[in-house]
Amino acid sequence: MTNDKARTTEKPGVIENVTVGSQSSRLSSVIFFLLCFVPVFTTVLFGGVDNTTWIIVTICWLAIILMWLVEAWRAKGLIFESSYLQLPLIGLLLIGLIQLLPFGSGVGDASIAVPATNSLTLDPNGTRFFLSHLIVYIVFFAACLTFINSEKRLRKVVILVVIFGAIMAFVAILLRLASPDMIYGLRNPGQAVPFGPFVNQHHFAAFMEMTGSVTLSLILGKSALQDKRPLFMIALAVMSIAIILTSSRGGMIASITVITFVLTMNFVIRKRSARSDEDKTEDRTLLQKAFTSTAIVGIILLLIGSVVFLGGSDALVRGVTMGAGTDDVSNGRLHFWWVAIKIFLDHPILGAGLDAFGVAFTKHDTWHGIFRVEQAHNEYLQILAETGIVGFACIAAFIYLLFRKGLRTVANAGSGFRQHAAIGALAGCLGILVHSFVDFPLRTPSNGFFFLLLVAIATVSVKTVSDGDSHRRKKHRSTSRSQ
Repeated sequence: MTNDKARTTEKPGVIENVTVGSQSSRLSSVIFFLLCFVPVFTTVLFGGVDNTTWIIVTICWLAIILMWLVEAWRAKGLIFESSYLQLPLIGLLLIGLIQLLPFGSGVGDASIAVPATNSLTLDPNGTRFFLSHLIVYIVFFAACLTFINSEKRLRKVVILVVIFGAIMAFVAILLRLASPDMIYGLRNPGQAVPFGPFVNQHHFAAFMEMTGSVTLSLILGKSALQDKRPLFMIALAVMSIAIILTSSRGGMIASITVITFVLTMNFVIRKRSARSDEDKTEDRTLLQKAFTSTAIVGIILLLIGSVVFLGGSDALVRGVTMGAGTDDVSNGRLHFWWVAIKIFLDHPILGAGLDAFGVAFTKHDTWHGIFRVEQAHNEYLQILAETGIVGFACIAAFIYLLFRKGLRTVANAGSGFRQHAAIGALAGCLGILVHSFVDFPLRTPSNGFFFLLLVAIATVSVKTVSDGDSHRRKKHRSTSRSQ
């Protein structure tokens, strides 16, 4: 394959590639299209929670792999981006595979026709199901890092996130006004409260956090797509209205965190641009301090939000539907969190098994089975319960590497579209990570795909063209045509 930019490292049978550029092959373009199609498709079809949707996703996944292999055959080496961000996800996959090994202490019962499982996971079927999804996510993420490899493709992805987010927000508002208890007027989700195409209104709020953060960053960017700023402002307004209508307390807390992060990063960038660029080391240190300050502010906001969440403020927002009763202002979450801690204490190293929380919950449930609880409503406690210290370390490493790489991308991108796209994507990742303290938004497949897409936007290395150069090229082309 002929590359537009030669940032490649050749190894035996491997071509470590970042930029394919304008001379990318048709197969590469088709792979890029599928990477954009999968998140959109799963979002429209109920967030991708149905098995039928996953049949189409699996077909797309297989198509990506096959075309990727053909590209490798043509280039005489596998083309990929060797980002360390992939390692924690692979680590999580290995943990799940180990949990399926017959190392447990299952005890059979003569009165039961089916023998008890002796694997480490308490729910082998649930763990297998989770791992099948995780493999798809890993390949999708690796392909995003590899094939979103030019600023042209990066712009297309970012614009897709903004436009699609605005369209879904508008459609969701109409659906809420027309039929608040149905999805598309056709599907009743039962106990959950739907919003737009999502079965869970809080997970739709998380989706809006991701798309809205990118939109906000582009609006505040001085030199990024200035001519489209009014349209971005309209899009952001529609997304904000949608978040408010979801009545999601976690969504409101996360949105405040997103706004704080974007404003802080823009303040630092403008101070940086006002000074000379002689000392780049000092600039990186300043960005690190800005991130630390933002993290502190985010923690403070999270604490304040938790006080509101646990102290009750019904006039502000409505709580989740699932709970122990009106006297429990946490809607049962405190109980779920305490059970998650107990499960972790029983399985501290490798956990009770990926996606086995629902089975493990029954042992420590003091509500005597009043509710069927599949999620802990705190992604970090659930990961701790399901994968133990080892799995939690993988998640912590992923978050650390994400912000380390993302902030480095912001620092090295200079001014312009690339920088503000990275800030917006990082803010969206931060928002859904904060939201995950009180919910499980990343367990909705479409949110998982969009999250990984934002991670790629925030961290991929692409050949950038300054906005001034882009404007001059457009002016030159228009002048040439007139002549």
